[in-house]
Parts: sequence; C-alpha cells; structure tokens
Amino acid sequence: MSLLRQGSAYLIIGVLQLLLDWAVFVLVTAAGLPVVPGNLAGRLAGMLLGFWLNGRITFATADGQQRLGWRRFARFLPLWLLLTTASTLLVAVADHALGLQYAWLAKPLVEGGLAVVSFLLLRHVVYR
Repeated sequence: MSLLRQGSAYLIIGVLQLLLDWAVFVLVTAAGLPVVPGNLAGRLAGMLLGFWLNGRITFATADGQQRLGWRRFARFLPLWLLLTTASTLLVAVADHALGLQYAWLAKPLVEGGLAVVSFLLLRHVVYR
C-alpha cells in the first residue's frame, strides 16, 4: 500500500475521529463528568469509528479487501489502551494546571501528537 494514500486517508479519518472524540469530551465534561472519564468516553467514541473506517478504507488491500476482524482488534486494543493512557494523563495535567477550558483546547493538540505514533503502530502492527 502506498504510504501517501494511507497517510491521506488516515489524516481525513483522523480529523473525523478527533472531531467526534473532542465533541464527546467537551459535552460530557461541560455536563459535569470529571476529565478522566470524559476523556475515556471521547476516546472510546473515536476509537470505534476509527478502527472501523481505517480497516475499511485506510489500510484496505489494493483490491479493496477490508482489514477488520477480531484478530486485528486484539492487536489494536493494547495499542489503543496505551495511547489512551497517555492522552488521559496529558489532558488531566492540563485540566489540573490550567482548568477545564484549557483542557478542552489542549485535547486536540494531545491527540494530534499521538496520531503520528498511532499511524505507525497501526500500519505496522494492527493492519499489516
């Protein structure tokens, strides 16, 4: 698979994931849920969308065959948990140090940084 094609698709899907993740995070924390479970709720929503779309589009074979299934999900889940832990810690630090509104602003920056690591791990570990 072309790195350029995969990278472009990953970027588009990643923006959709980020919008969903961030929207859920902001909505539930604005409603009073603490930052840590709020971040987990947002990441879970984004994860479900991203795993499905990346398996169907980004990392599909050259002939369009999807790369989904429980085996891939079993490889995906530990990576997602690791990245979610990093995201949650960073967003919680922003909330503690700067307040909730700044945590809302910090979340897209945190997720953008983690997206680079995520792409490489997904490409070489999960959807290989």
